[in-house]
Amino acid sequence: MGRISVTVSPGAGRSEFVGRHGEGWRARVSAPPERGRANDALCALLAGLLRIPRGSIHVVGGQTGRRKVVEIDDLDSAEIERRLS
Repeated sequence: MGRISVTVSPGAGRSEFVGRHGEGWRARVSAPPERGRANDALCALLAGLLRIPRGSIHVVGGQTGRRKVVEIDDLDSAEIERRLS
């Protein structure tokens, strides 16, 4: 199980993974920041990029802010970094 830090910009024109942002990562999601929609969109985006099931990804910190801590059940931190780079 690994964790990453992601800064999210909700309400973007399209969902995309931008890349490195300081010590963490940056992503844009088209979903609005209401009722957890942006968090769900981020998890779906990461699931596609990492090629793992959506249920293996959880936002465990920053549910209502732009800075998120995301926990990924099926991969360790080194493998997450390798797949996202």
